[in-house]
Formats: sequence, structure tokens, C-alpha cells
Amino acid sequence: MPGKTRGSESVNDDLIFKIYKRTSIISLLIMGFSFFIFKQPKPIVLGYLFGVLISMLGFKLLDITINKAVKMNPKRAQAYTTFHYFLRYLIYFIVLSISAIANYLNFLATALGLLMIKFVIIGSTIFDKKFVE
Repeated sequence: MPGKTRGSESVNDDLIFKIYKRTSIISLLIMGFSFFIFKQPKPIVLGYLFGVLISMLGFKLLDITINKAVKMNPKRAQAYTTFHYFLRYLIYFIVLSISAIANYLNFLATALGLLMIKFVIIGSTIFDKKFVE
């Protein structure tokens, strides 16, 4: 049953690992191709890597938030999840701000990296019928 816990780990850990694995493989391919496509790939690769790592962190924070919120009473859970929702978006804002200011990071590559978890989940549900099993 999804979301059910066994001990300290969530049953969703297998699904999260699968998403991380697919994101990592696709990201390695994208970064590898960047070296052949662009004349100056370093800012693109660093920006993309920065975005992907923060995206993975945000996804794990979402998992932790959900697992804690389901154990709370509804009013407290709503406040808790709302706070953590804004906290994750503050992290994304800071990441994009750093990327816009730092000349060694490509802003668009960072934004793409931040969206990779979403792309992997959407793509996996479309192309892999056994994705959530």
C-alpha cells in the first residue's frame, strides 16, 4: 500500500529511488551531450547539475513533509505543509537567483535541472505503464 510505513522507511522509498535513478541517468546523458553540442559547456553543465541536485533535494523534502503531515491532526498538518511548500519555493528562488548572478552557472540550464524530476515523473507515467507498481 503506497504511503504505508514499515519501521522508519517509507514504502515510497522504492519509487523515489526509481525516480532518482532515472533522473540521474537522463541527467548524465544531457550533461554528456552538452560537451559535444556547446562551445563553452562548463556553465551549462554546472548550472544543470546545480538545478538537478536541488530538485532532488526538494523532492526528498516533499516526501518527508508528506510523511510527517499524515501523522498530524488536519489543522496542524495544513499549517505544516503550507510552511514547507513556501520553504521549498524559497529554496528554488534562491537557487535561481544565485544562478542568475553567478557567471559560472547558466540560468536556463539551472531552471531545466529544477524541472527534471517533474519531467521524469511525467515521462515515466506516459511511457512506462508499470512505473508506480
